[in-house]
Amino acid sequence: MIRTLAVALSALLVFGVSSRAQTPAPHETEARVPELDKFHATIYKIWHTAWPKKDAAMLTALLPEVERGAASVAAVTLPGILREKETAWKSGVVRLQECVRGYSAAAAAGDSAALLAAAEKLHSQYEALVRTIRPVLKEVGAFHEVLYVLYHYHVPAFAMDSIVTSTRELKKRMTTLDAAVLPTRLQAKQELFTSSRLALSQAVAEFGAAVETRDRKKITDAMNVLHVAYQALEKVFD
Repeated sequence: MIRTLAVALSALLVFGVSSRAQTPAPHETEARVPELDKFHATIYKIWHTAWPKKDAAMLTALLPEVERGAASVAAVTLPGILREKETAWKSGVVRLQECVRGYSAAAAAGDSAALLAAAEKLHSQYEALVRTIRPVLKEVGAFHEVLYVLYHYHVPAFAMDSIVTSTRELKKRMTTLDAAVLPTRLQAKQELFTSSRLALSQAVAEFGAAVETRDRKKITDAMNVLHVAYQALEKVFD
């Protein structure tokens, strides 16, 4: 009797663990890099004060801040939700460091024209890094927050309670994304965005249907299709 009870309790424990998955730390699901945000204070002074005034002395004085900020950004480990951006991020960081070296050389040479040009390049590359990790639409970012946890945590663990809960939230965020409007500067991408969004919406519906079957293979296959559809939507803005 005791042995039978122990086996039953063990089975119940296993079911409980598998039905609700471990979730990632909050910072792992947030598409931001605090070090990049902090570096913005220095970039702001360069771009909105020193550069418009052609103030080479101020640009030179800001060099230590520039070097510290860039070094901090270069040492960053991206949060899990940005793992697919890692290759582009690393390339962008290399270019940022090149810009800092050019800025430093111009400051050391006392070449005002070269320093102003280097400051402009530094600002442009900083903005490029920001674009690398920031979703074009907030609705896309909000959708990805839920998809990320489903794809990397809940579905691989086949944690049905968590899958069901996250799927409900994913459908809500898809409804919000369906109503999103592209900014004017991206209107040329409207047709491709619309078709990609429709494909994503269909993939969400098919994933929801698979979840209702509670069949692991069907859920996994539908999740992979959904993930590919999301990646296609993201590529619209590359």
